[in-house]
Amino acid sequence: MKESSNLVEEKSVVFGIRIVKACRYLQNHHREHVLSKQLLRSGTAIGALIKEGEFAESKADFIHKLSIALKEANETKYWLLLLYESKYFSDRSYASINDDCLEIIRLLVSIIKRMKDSNGNNTK
Repeated sequence: MKESSNLVEEKSVVFGIRIVKACRYLQNHHREHVLSKQLLRSGTAIGALIKEGEFAESKADFIHKLSIALKEANETKYWLLLLYESKYFSDRSYASINDDCLEIIRLLVSIIKRMKDSNGNNTK
């Protein structure tokens, strides 16, 4: 469990930096401020919530923090798609950043499922 947590934390930091740079690009080159702020908020919240989970008060609290991070990752996936379909991202740029987002989603789902399954705990 610890190894996966470290991996998802590392990947969320790298992803957060990509999101910050993507939003800077959208604002500076496309003068897009509304959707990019939504993307910035949700895309950087993922790592913040994973980091919060590091000092969770209980297993249930840890699962809760990572579940919220998962929701933020899914929301980020939506903003990325919307920006792509609106022609703000090239095919290549979208594919790359979306793949990173999907990888974080898969890692979070795996960690949450494993934590819920351990010791027969089905805490939501």
